Amino acid sequence: MTSWVGRRFEVTVGPVAHGGHCVARHEGRVVFVRHTLPGERVVVSVTEDRGGSFCRADAVSALDAAPSRVPAPCPFSGPGRCGGCDWQHVSAEGQRALKAAVVAEQLSRLAGVSVPVEVEELAGGLLSWRTRARLTVDRLGRPGFLAHRSHRVVPVDSCAIAAPGTVDAVVDRRWPPGASLAVAVDSTAHTHVVEDGRVVAGGEAVESAARRSWRVAADGFWQTHPDAADVYAEVVAEWSGARGGDVAWDLYAGVGLFASVLAGQVGPSGRVLAVESVGAAAALARSNLADLPQVEVVTGRVERTSLPAPRVVVLDPPRKGAGRAVVDTIASAGPERIVYVACDPAALARDVATFAGHGYGLAELRAFDAFPMTHHVECVALLMR
Repeated sequence: MTSWVGRRFEVTVGPVAHGGHCVARHEGRVVFVRHTLPGERVVVSVTEDRGGSFCRADAVSALDAAPSRVPAPCPFSGPGRCGGCDWQHVSAEGQRALKAAVVAEQLSRLAGVSVPVEVEELAGGLLSWRTRARLTVDRLGRPGFLAHRSHRVVPVDSCAIAAPGTVDAVVDRRWPPGASLAVAVDSTAHTHVVEDGRVVAGGEAVESAARRSWRVAADGFWQTHPDAADVYAEVVAEWSGARGGDVAWDLYAGVGLFASVLAGQVGPSGRVLAVESVGAAAALARSNLADLPQVEVVTGRVERTSLPAPRVVVLDPPRKGAGRAVVDTIASAGPERIVYVACDPAALARDVATFAGHGYGLAELRAFDAFPMTHHVECVALLMR
């Protein structure tokens, strides 16, 4: 088959798909199209064709625009530009509707679960929310973001979704070509910059959530939306069902956020086992939770750690999800409740299906627009025996 890369044609766009694109068809092939919306008639330019039944394309003009289409506020957004945002061309309500459709479709297709999904807005709007960012430096020393599905750096002098003190703190100077930059502004409004693992500005970030202060590595994991950690902690507290004297697990514990919530619920007579595989994060968790003797921080992989049986498990795995080995480990311990914090709906759906094989059903689901302008969405799920 002759490659379609560079070819242009008109398509009528079908439903949204997971990953920030929509599905169209042309000459018997599936075309995954970015920068469009369901129902639109657009001209596309094919960007990737590896043969087979599908290819990828960008919408380069909208012949029949959807009602929720708006002008993109960022000059670096669009075909061939920065790949960080997927929905700059969509209204706030439209973005949340697209994400809700994706979450519902993934749960239905991968887990066989049909549930109504509403994606809830977090405070602050669509712009200037992202408190942590990673940039790559091009061969001329200019920091920027990668183009979609590419290693090509798109230099930037601003970022519409970045909070003040992040991207603007590093784009006004040259950096070593090929360097990776992690930049964060913490809850005290201090900026921290790490270049290839070396702190060059600031130091250890201080964050605030769940009525506590948290020490976090400047290039370590913390929620990028300033309201997200508090919101998720509230949902975990509401759904955990933990009581005084209970044993609880906090898996993929990071620096200890959810362990602190569980500690308050189980009290001095209970136990919280916080498992974190990254040694630096586990060390910070021990420091952050030093005033809570009922919390034990365990450094290691979840599926390789022997722990006493819990009444409730909270887990916040990386984007790829927990996976079968971890799900099997949790289910074999027999908790009554599992509160699952997920940043990828496909991974969540796969794990929900695996939990179902152990007799756990999806009892509650909330979804949050914690990553405006991108296709990412955070879900919190409650599974019960």
